[in-house]
Amino acid sequence: MPVVIHLDDLLAARGMTLTQLSERVDITLANLSILKTGKARAVRFSTLEAICRELDCQPGELLGYVAE
Repeated sequence: MPVVIHLDDLLAARGMTLTQLSERVDITLANLSILKTGKARAVRFSTLEAICRELDCQPGELLGYVAE
């Protein structure tokens, strides 16, 4: 998969769990897990904005592209 999600790295760097992020952005743990594992087919801008707000990051820090 060429688009990679760096959610684990950002959470670790901020000392936050996926559960804590889920509560802060009001997104189910299941949906965040789908995003984290790269199985999400799409991400809403409002979701991306909320995650970036809580992790104090830019979208480019959360998402990456790796050529196949």
